Amino acid sequence: MAMLNSMELPSMKYLTIGQLDSLREIDTPTVANAVETHESRLNTEGFMGWNIRCQFPDLGVMVGQAVTATLNTTTTGKVKSRSVWHDCLQAINEMPVPAVIVAKDIGPRPFHGCHFGDGMANVAKRVGSIGLVTDGGVRDVETVHGMGFQMFAVGTVPAHGNFGLDETQVPVEVGGVLVNPGDVVHADGNGVVVFPPELADYVISEAQKVTEREAAQFNWVLSDEFSLEELIKRG
Repeated sequence: MAMLNSMELPSMKYLTIGQLDSLREIDTPTVANAVETHESRLNTEGFMGWNIRCQFPDLGVMVGQAVTATLNTTTTGKVKSRSVWHDCLQAINEMPVPAVIVAKDIGPRPFHGCHFGDGMANVAKRVGSIGLVTDGGVRDVETVHGMGFQMFAVGTVPAHGNFGLDETQVPVEVGGVLVNPGDVVHADGNGVVVFPPELADYVISEAQKVTEREAAQFNWVLSDEFSLEELIKRG
C-alpha cells in the first residue's frame, strides 16, 4: 500500500471547540453507552479491548482526532529513516484540533515493540498531539507522564529497538477496532472508544440522557420504593 500523507486524504470533518469541551466532560463508558443508542454499529464494536491499557489514569479524559501510523521496531536490519515520522508530525501539525496518534504494531515480535518514549512524545506534543493509543509498548513513562502526554498501550518495554514508522494516515486496526484518520478517540481509565466525528453532536446529547437515566435508576435502587419484584417487572 502506498503511503498517504494528509494532503491526499479525503476532506476531514473536525470537531468544534464546543464539541471538544463537551466531550471532555463525559466519561468514556457513558460515551460508549451513547454511541450504542445510535444503532449504527453492533454493540460489540467500536471500543478497544482490555489489552489496551491506560498508562496514566490520573490524567483523566482524552479527546482528540486520530492521526494513524503503522510501526515496526523489531525487524533486524531495517534501513533507518524518519521520513514517515516527519509525515506523521506534519499531519498532526496541520490538524486544527488535538491529535491522538493511533499506532499499529506490525513487527515480528509484538511483545518487544516500543512505539513511543519521551523523545517522540515531546515532539508530538509540541506540534499538537495530546496522546498515543497503540497495541505496542511504550517507555520513559515517568517522564512522559510529567509532560501530561497520555498513553494507552499493552505495556512497557525498556528499549526502543529499531526505529520504524512504515505508513501514516492509513486505516489501522488497534485493539479490535478499525480506526480511520480523523476518527474521534475518546478515552480514560476505563479504555478507548472510537467513533466518526459526524456523531459528535448526537453523542453529546445522548450522553446527557444516559446520565439522567442512570442517575434516576441509582436513586430509585437506593430509595425506600425499591423492591426486587418491581426491578424484575421493569425488566
